[in-house]
This record gives sequence, C-alpha cells and structure tokens, in this order.
Amino acid sequence: MKQLRLDNEQLAAFCGALQQMYHAGIGFADALALLAEDEEEAAEKALLSAMSQKADEGMPFAEILRQSGVFPAYMCNLMLVGEKLGRSEETLKALADFYEGRARLAHQLKNTLIYPSVLLLVLLAVVFILLVWVLPLFNDVYARLGGSLTGVAGGLLSLGMLLRRSIPVLAILLALAAGFILLLAISSQIREKMLSLWYKVQVDKGINRKINIARFTQALSMGLRSGLNAAEAVELAAKLSEGSEGFRLCCTHCLDSLNAGSSLSAALRESGIFSKAQCRLLEAGIRGGSGEQAMEQIAVKALEESEYELESLAGRIEPAVVLIMSVLVGAILLSVMLPLMHIMTAIR
Repeated sequence: MKQLRLDNEQLAAFCGALQQMYHAGIGFADALALLAEDEEEAAEKALLSAMSQKADEGMPFAEILRQSGVFPAYMCNLMLVGEKLGRSEETLKALADFYEGRARLAHQLKNTLIYPSVLLLVLLAVVFILLVWVLPLFNDVYARLGGSLTGVAGGLLSLGMLLRRSIPVLAILLALAAGFILLLAISSQIREKMLSLWYKVQVDKGINRKINIARFTQALSMGLRSGLNAAEAVELAAKLSEGSEGFRLCCTHCLDSLNAGSSLSAALRESGIFSKAQCRLLEAGIRGGSGEQAMEQIAVKALEESEYELESLAGRIEPAVVLIMSVLVGAILLSVMLPLMHIMTAIR
C-alpha cells in the first residue's frame, strides 16, 4: 500500500472525530470502523480498517498509531502518555485543537503571501511591457520627429532592449518559477518544509516571534492537557514550535529554569517567552487548580494575535506594492511624455 501522508487538517479531523466518539462511549475499534465506513478514498479506508482490526484484537491505540507509520512520532508518544494516565479523551481533544491551530496559521500565512505576490507579478508584467514594447514605439516617434530618447528615458530604453534580448532566458526562469509555485500549491509536504525552513532562518522578532510563540503555546497547552508535567510539556513544545535559533535558546532557558525548581509561569517569564500579563493569568490559573484551562486561553489568544499580525502585514504590503509600482510606472511614462511635450511645443 502506498505510504500515506496526512496534513494538519486531516490530522485535526481524525483526532476530533475520534474524541467525539470516545466521549460518546464508543471504543477505538468501533470508532475506527465507523470512520472507515465513511471514508471514500481507498487507501485511507484500508488504513482505518486495518487499524480497527488491531484495536479489536486489544492492541493499545498509541501502538496502533505507531505501527501505521502514518502519524507523527510525537502524536504517538503523546497518546501513549494519555492512555497510561487514563486521559485519552483529553489527549485527542488537545491534538485536534493543536493541529487545527497549525492548519489555521499555515492557511493564514499562505493567504497573506499569495495575494501580494500575485499583485507584484501583475505590476511587474506591466512594467516589463512598458520597457520592452511601449518605449521602442515612443523612440520610433521621436526618430521621425528628428529626436531620440535621452537621459532617464534613454537608460530605460536600453534596459528594455536588454530585457527583450533576454526573453528566452526570462521565459525559462518564469516557467521554473511557475512550476515551483504549482508544486507548492499541490504538495502540502513541500509547503510545510518550506515554512519550517522559513521559520528557522528568520530573525526572532516582530511577526516571526508572534508566530513562534503561538506555535509554542499551542504545543505547551496540548502537552499539559494530555497529562505531561511542566518540564515534559515544555520539552515537547520546543520540538514542535519550529522556531528560529533565538527562540530555541529561549525554550532551552525555560527548560533549565524548570529543572532548577522554578514554577512554570516564572520560567516562561524569565525566558522571555510569555509576557507579564500572560504569566499572571497562568499563575492565577495554576493556583486556582485550572492551569490547563488558563494555558488553553493563552494559546487561543496567542494564535489570534499571530493571525491579526499576519492580516496587518498583508494590509501594509498591498498598499506599499501598489504605491511603489504606481510611482515606477508613472516615472516611466513621465520620462517619455515630457520630452515629447517639449518637441510638440517646439513644432508649434
């Protein structure tokens, strides 16, 4: 059977469906069998049926996940902890929320980048047409009037002629770029790898830090709700956050503080991951016996803040791109029209 790869949305749907059926008193064997009946894809149906059979034979659910070879290792390990602590339902709910949050964040990031990129490509195409085909037409007009394009217009005309001679090379590069974009659009695996690489190479500040904190907080909330202690949850979150090198150092510092005896809220504050307000909320929740709920609230708020930052970024990028390209197009047209106006005035 072909090796399956599940994206974040599929993992969230799988965990969410299992959690709801488990809450209703349906065992894993029957729940997997019901999911198999509703599945239309042959490969997924065969996988779920095989998992249901193993569950019916008494195999632990975490081991079933591991043997399938489809689900992430940390998901299998977390389910193992949840089963040992008798918190399978909480673990499934935490996993469903975690993957749903990651899917939302990835979708928001993709939407934020796609529209400005398309807009930039369209405007670049307009500038390319002006340089390669429109300017030579104006140059012919000037030649008939006994003049020629000089200065800025002449430099732009030379650039346009160079681009025109380079059209075959540009066409190849454009085809490669289009193929790469199409590959990113089709393959969620490559998209995830590119996003992970982008997270790692970016500086840990601004919107990148917001995204890192949102991912870390989601993972931390998932670990705590699944029954892990604070140190284990932070260690898991550090592995799943996929932040930059600077953010990983913050996670390491937080883990060292916990091992030294600090409380979770103090360790998160000292490492600079959480703000004072977030730490106060977490500390109040821990003292009130609702630390997991407080962490879940912080995770939801962090995700909302990162999405808001992405929307704000898109709101700043789009006008900036339009303004810059409009000024560029206007400058090209003015560099051509002003000399023409002078010539027409002289003729009169």
